[in-house]
Amino acid sequence: MKLSRLIYFFYYIRKLDRNKFRIFLDYVRKETGKTRLFLILDAFTSVFIFNISILEYFQFRFFEKNRTERKNWVGTGYIYEYQLKMNPRGARIILEDKIRFLNHFRSFIKRKYSDIQALKSNQETLDTLLSNKSGRLVLKGSRGQVGAEVEVVSCRDYTPEALIKYMMERKYDLAEEYVLQHTDMMALSPSGLNTVRILTQLYEGNVDFLGARLRVSVNSPVDNMAAGNLAAFVDMESGVVTGPGVYSDITKEDMSVHPVTGKEITGFNVPYWAEAIKLAKEAALYLPDNRSVGWDIAITEEGPELIEGNHNWCKLLWQLPAKKGLKKTLEKYL
Repeated sequence: MKLSRLIYFFYYIRKLDRNKFRIFLDYVRKETGKTRLFLILDAFTSVFIFNISILEYFQFRFFEKNRTERKNWVGTGYIYEYQLKMNPRGARIILEDKIRFLNHFRSFIKRKYSDIQALKSNQETLDTLLSNKSGRLVLKGSRGQVGAEVEVVSCRDYTPEALIKYMMERKYDLAEEYVLQHTDMMALSPSGLNTVRILTQLYEGNVDFLGARLRVSVNSPVDNMAAGNLAAFVDMESGVVTGPGVYSDITKEDMSVHPVTGKEITGFNVPYWAEAIKLAKEAALYLPDNRSVGWDIAITEEGPELIEGNHNWCKLLWQLPAKKGLKKTLEKYL
């Protein structure tokens, strides 16, 4: 047994959402008839054998899969090691820090933005942001992850002085113009900005695509699966969603139509698809020291808008909508 697997196991125990674990355990016990003890032991041993986290045992539905099927899934331990190899610590800082990211990709960014230091020292920048055409701002912590430290506010609620004071109180160090999404994306779900996650892999000087997923907000200002939202499989050639939206919560059913708006998810055609693919490819080549990146791209009436890049792109978002483990896709790059 690798020492790393034991270290991972204790890390998973320490970070375990125990309430979610109990909910998943009871749900699967009722669904399968297997005992709690059997499921717990099977989950714990799967951590060591298949390099997954404890909750991933349930999310990957290992309780109904045989050993051969389980080996195909990319878990937390595997993806951590893979992404560390592809995106070295010294290089990934541009993707970890949203301010550095925006500055590095300045030529790709259409929306206005500013860090709090520039807002404090430049009244014109502050006034320009507060008068942007969307009438809203997205306030962020530059090192926040999975939609944490993000808040959408109305410009009319703040004077320049009040905005800076609020950002300092909430420890926000970045303000961005709110992106107005395409009418088709808005009709699908208006509660938040719905983005496409396009995953790229640099290989022998070329850009390979690992896949694309549509992230759909459900009564949420963000679209992350970790925040309770949906994700759906997008065909790379056509930009058409070919399957239902899925949750990372195994107690919730897949959704072919949006649970709030009633709009079709399956069959949804992502606007400006060719342009979004082109943007992801150009972004990947613009940051070659990071070889495997998940690009979050918004779709506006004018075309795609680069939101951010993720060195630690989510294995759940990638695999759950595909309904299968995708480890073989990564093996050739190692």
